Amino acid sequence: MRFYSTKNRSQTFSLKEAILQGLAPDGGLFMPEAIPRLADQVINNLPEMTFQEIALQMARPFLQQDFTETEIERLITQAFDFGVPLVPLTGELFVLELFHGPTLAFKDFGARFMARLVELITQKENKELTILVATSGDTGSAVAHAFYNKNNVRVILLYPSGMVSEIQEKQLTILGANVTALEIEGTFDDCQRLVKQAFSDKDLRRKRNLTSANSINIARLLPQAFYYAHAVGRLPFKDRPVAISVPSGNLGNLTGGLIARRMGVPIHQFVAGMNANDVFLQYLTSGRFTPRIVRPTISNAMDVGNPSNFFRILDFFEHDHQRIKSAIYGASFNDARTRLAIKQAFEKYAYIFDPHGAVGLLAMEKFVQDCKAENWQKIVLETAHPAKFKDVVEESCGQEVQNPPRLAETLQKEKKAILLDKDYSIFKEWLLS
Repeated sequence: MRFYSTKNRSQTFSLKEAILQGLAPDGGLFMPEAIPRLADQVINNLPEMTFQEIALQMARPFLQQDFTETEIERLITQAFDFGVPLVPLTGELFVLELFHGPTLAFKDFGARFMARLVELITQKENKELTILVATSGDTGSAVAHAFYNKNNVRVILLYPSGMVSEIQEKQLTILGANVTALEIEGTFDDCQRLVKQAFSDKDLRRKRNLTSANSINIARLLPQAFYYAHAVGRLPFKDRPVAISVPSGNLGNLTGGLIARRMGVPIHQFVAGMNANDVFLQYLTSGRFTPRIVRPTISNAMDVGNPSNFFRILDFFEHDHQRIKSAIYGASFNDARTRLAIKQAFEKYAYIFDPHGAVGLLAMEKFVQDCKAENWQKIVLETAHPAKFKDVVEESCGQEVQNPPRLAETLQKEKKAILLDKDYSIFKEWLLS
């Protein structure tokens, strides 16, 4: 499998090159030259397959030119050693719980998959790698834990000061060893800008082998397609259309769903749920993409004013606004509405959503109302454990949220972070020091 840049389809790269470079040399994002379709037999057998079996079928076409079958099978087994339950709220409405990995967030899927790929590559090529990660919360902790103590890898996490939850910050900052947390005096977009500037800095790249573990890295993105196939395979009715609501910030999770559908997974409609940072909704409505300054919200992992994966979605649909608008329904909600949704969902379903899942639920409800989709099968992605947003959730629904043991242990540990200005020259000097 070869990969091209969203800015230039004429030059292609191997998977190893795409992973290790993170961004293409021209600043574009890597995309697979072709997205293979799963065999009809695989699609028909999804209900009988385990998550690991589905992941193997979907990963193999992208990896088999660079890795052996044994390496691929071991990678899948080691990366995905936790459950992915589809929880029914009603006979037609379901929640896909993506928070059963080590850091209790969906980012564990991509981070653990990428960590094992990078480990294979660095072992074979005996090279040291510096991984830069901009995070608005869960990405950083997932990457930190996935790469912790991996040989030949140094991880630098950039997160916006005062704009992640206490638990998220602790998960980012407690490890040490080969993981360093930089607390940036700015927003997530400032963190993301610093990472992108580093990749485009030829002087820096001559001195450091840099890559990224954000969803801009194709290795983080691909495994996010796997759980869409797993979820659809567990729905009760095979003859009804399927809508999936995705809490959307940097748009990587949504792009993973689009890949799954292109591979043949029968998903009829995507629903993008957004908070006040709804530049993608403005694009869906007007056809114009206008990045803007981030507004902090209680669903902070979606606080993105310039989503990187937007350009993958553009490429996916050949820059055709009408096709994108047809495939993706969008809606946005403020914090007050999100808090109310957490309360009402607990009262109606006895289910506790985190703020991101609550936005996804609201978007699905609006889609059903606007598009008369009551009889559709509907899946809402729950991307993080509600305990990661304990104060907001408990205040909203009046229900105590128990901390899983690993979160309780995390809160007792000491924060280790370096406070840094958002100026790129200061960041570069620190990297080279």
